[in-house]
Amino acid sequence: MLRVPVALKELRGLLRAFDRESLSLDIEEETLARLAIVGPVNSGKSTLVNLLAGKRISPVAAVPGTTEEVITQQLGPFTLIDTPGFGEVGGVDRGDIALQAMREADLTVVLFDGAAGLRQEDYNLYQELRAEKQSLVVALNKIDLIRRDLKLVLADVQAKLGTSVIPISAKKGTNVAKLLLPRIIEMRPALAVALGRELPLYRRRMTRSVIRNTSMLNFLIGIEPIPFLDIPLLLASQVRLTLRIAAIYGEAMGPERAKELLSTIGGGILFRYATQQALKFLPGPGWIISGLIAAAGTWAMGRVAVAYFESKKVLTGAQMRELYRRLRSLPRRLNLLPLFSHKIGSFFGRLRRGRS
Repeated sequence: MLRVPVALKELRGLLRAFDRESLSLDIEEETLARLAIVGPVNSGKSTLVNLLAGKRISPVAAVPGTTEEVITQQLGPFTLIDTPGFGEVGGVDRGDIALQAMREADLTVVLFDGAAGLRQEDYNLYQELRAEKQSLVVALNKIDLIRRDLKLVLADVQAKLGTSVIPISAKKGTNVAKLLLPRIIEMRPALAVALGRELPLYRRRMTRSVIRNTSMLNFLIGIEPIPFLDIPLLLASQVRLTLRIAAIYGEAMGPERAKELLSTIGGGILFRYATQQALKFLPGPGWIISGLIAAAGTWAMGRVAVAYFESKKVLTGAQMRELYRRLRSLPRRLNLLPLFSHKIGSFFGRLRRGRS
C-alpha cells in the first residue's frame, strides 16, 4: 500500500518528469539503490544474501566471524552487502565497517538469530543502529530452529525492541518473499527497480509492486475535479512507470520511446482519457470513478508493458492493444473496484489520522 509520504514524494517526482533529462536520471538513480544486511555474529546474513541472489556470493559457516571484511557482489549497478558481525570472537570488532556500509545504503535489514534469542548485545546493537537515523527493517532469522511458541517469542522480541519484527528462515526461505521483501519495498519503493533488475527470481513480484503503487498514485491524481488538469500528471506517471518496468527488465529506454509504447498500447491521449474526463462533470461520485478508471488504466498499461518486455519485445501493436482492452475490463468483470475503493478508503483514513 502506498504510504502518504511516499505518495507526496512521487507527486514531486512527477513534476520533475516533465524534464526528460531529470526523469531519466531519476530512473538511473533507482537502479543504483543499495541494500545493507547487518547483524550479530552468525545471525545468517550470508545465507540471506545468497538466497536473495539465487547463488552463493558470500561464505556461509557456523563459526562466528566467517565474513572477515565487507563482502559485496556487484550485480550490475546494484550491490548487495553482507557485513562483518558485531562483537566478534578474539576481541575483534568490525562493527564500524558495518555501520559505514549501512550509511551508504538506501535501506538496512537488521538480522537477529531467533534460535539464540534476543541477547543484551543484540538490544545494544539495535539501539546503536537506530541512533544512525537510517531506515531499518528488523527480521528474526532461523525461526525453523525455534522450539517454543513462535508467536510468543516474536511478541517478546517486538516488546523489547519497540518495533515490528519479521520472522524468517533464510535457510528455508520462509517469509522472505511473503513478508520481508514487501516490507523492504514498502519502506523504500525505489528499491523495487534495483531488486527486480538484478534478482530475476523476484522480478515479477517487484513489477507488481511498482504497478500497484503507481496505480494508487494515479487514483489520487485522477480524482482532481477540474477536467483535463490531471492529464499531464497521469501521462508523466505512466511514462515513469514504463521506464521503471523497462529498467527492471534491463532495457534501455528513454521518455520519448516510453510515450510511443504507451500510445501503441492504449491509443492516443484523448482516446485513453475521454471517459475518465467526462466523469469529472459529475461532482462527488464522478470524481471517485474518474480516479478508479485512471488507476485501472494504469494497472492495465503496466501489465501490458511487463508482457511486452517478457516477450523480448516481439508483441505486435495489435496484440498489445487487445491485451490492454481485456485487462482494462478485468477489474469490472471480477468486481474488484469495490475492493479497490476499500483500500482507497483505508489510505485516506491513515491520511486523516496522520494530520490529527
